[in-house]
Amino acid sequence: MEGHSTLNHASDHEPTSVTYRPVTKYVEHEECSELKDAVAIEAPLEIRLNGKAWMVTMRSPGFDHDLASGFLWSEKIIHHVSDILEIAHCERGEAVESNILNVFLRPGLPQEDQIDRRRGISHGGCGLCGKTAMESIQKQFPPILSEEGVDAPTICSLLDSMHSLQNAFMKTGGVHAAALFDAHGQCLVLREDIGRHNAVDKVIGHHIRNSATHGRPPAVLAVSSRASFEIVQKSISLGVPIIACASAPSSLAVDLAQAFNQTLVGFLREGRFNVYTHPSRIFTRPLK
Repeated sequence: MEGHSTLNHASDHEPTSVTYRPVTKYVEHEECSELKDAVAIEAPLEIRLNGKAWMVTMRSPGFDHDLASGFLWSEKIIHHVSDILEIAHCERGEAVESNILNVFLRPGLPQEDQIDRRRGISHGGCGLCGKTAMESIQKQFPPILSEEGVDAPTICSLLDSMHSLQNAFMKTGGVHAAALFDAHGQCLVLREDIGRHNAVDKVIGHHIRNSATHGRPPAVLAVSSRASFEIVQKSISLGVPIIACASAPSSLAVDLAQAFNQTLVGFLREGRFNVYTHPSRIFTRPLK
């Protein structure tokens, strides 16, 4: 992913992702109280490719450039960040339309079948309908060859490291998180979103847009949710050797990780976890 990009990183800021709503709280044996409670903002984002409406996803506002870039990457619509010529929110006069994102790709992209395959409405927590068959994914992405491993205590520490950075979750309890870590447990990037798939797309998009400055390849993708087939597929698109999830993986997620030589960790808790595929990357002694 070498090369330069013409993308405007400065404009992809993090707006407020939390709002407040009236709530009546009930606690047994106590009087009800009327307060204001923090809730996560959910809003539609329309993504236009080369000026044409393509899809709408429900997401937490913020890092929309990363979201679109990561989704295009994981769907193999782009192969290099330089395939994106320009990405910006729609402008109407002097006003910026924050829920419409224009993405202009280099000539020849996207191919028409790619537009048709993913055109429509996406719900960020459930992925898109019409999932690509495993055989098709095996044609799109190579198996993971990296044998870089991580020691077990570091794996156990990932969720705590994530939690300390989850500002929206600490306020609302209503968003998912995804994060990329290096082999020593250093967090490279974390993103939160109302949809777990969106959170993964945001960290992928951040990585490909900033790969020239990272210097450290990600060894682990950690997610605060379960591991679905599509989340594993997205991690494979980035070539991440280990994926760790707080909850359970699905059967298809396990099958996909096994087929692509990826280590899949589930039920990540303090001091314990399950390794479903390729356990040789998890070391029982700390790295020196």
